[in-house]
Amino acid sequence: MLGKGGNDHGSDHGIVSMTEREKRRRLAPLRQVEAYWHGLSAENRVPLRSQIDPRGMEDALEYALLMERIAPTMAKVRVAGSHLNDLMGMQIAGMPLSSLIAPSDRDRFGQAVQHLFDDPAIVRLRLTAEGGFGKPDMEADMVLLPLRSDFGDLSRGLGALISHGRIGRTPRRFLITGIEVLPVTGQGAAEPAPVETDAAKPAPAFREEGAPFRHRHPAAMATKSCASRRGHLRLVVDNDN
Repeated sequence: MLGKGGNDHGSDHGIVSMTEREKRRRLAPLRQVEAYWHGLSAENRVPLRSQIDPRGMEDALEYALLMERIAPTMAKVRVAGSHLNDLMGMQIAGMPLSSLIAPSDRDRFGQAVQHLFDDPAIVRLRLTAEGGFGKPDMEADMVLLPLRSDFGDLSRGLGALISHGRIGRTPRRFLITGIEVLPVTGQGAAEPAPVETDAAKPAPAFREEGAPFRHRHPAAMATKSCASRRGHLRLVVDNDN
């Protein structure tokens, strides 16, 4: 809480809570990914996987992922940002998305994944990390967004996960504390959550394994991450068919 100066010690007049503002800033990369997805949802259509261009969400790439459905309640990570790899202490491209979730909550997570593709729906999750030796308290937020393959089927997805707190000993897996499922009615979607932006700044360099991305442009919607920034970002892709 932050209070204004003055002699009115007997009341809370002028006191401003910073909680919501700080939360919005911390979650800005997630909101940027979601806003980018909405921007591609032209004519009330779920976007195609081939429409995804990293330049559209450059400040959020380290938190972002692309996935492919491999079973009714399961998806495989195809592309993973560096933050997700840091949380697991390994490259997670090619692994089930549920690897990020504690075993006790994987059935519940699988139901959310099924809604993501079958409804289709936007899925937002509140998470808290499992504890243990060398594993400090940590919270996280995740958003999952449906995509269509080039054949038109709903079997691809875009997502992002951002954590708050020191990572510590890896791997870090998460328990689900809340799930919000928003059906994409008529192949369209509700308005995205607001994105809090700062002044535009140069985009970080990044590389997609096997296909270097040669263009560097200023980010269209630059956001300031609460996590430590890196000098460059490396995306790891699972090229399995």
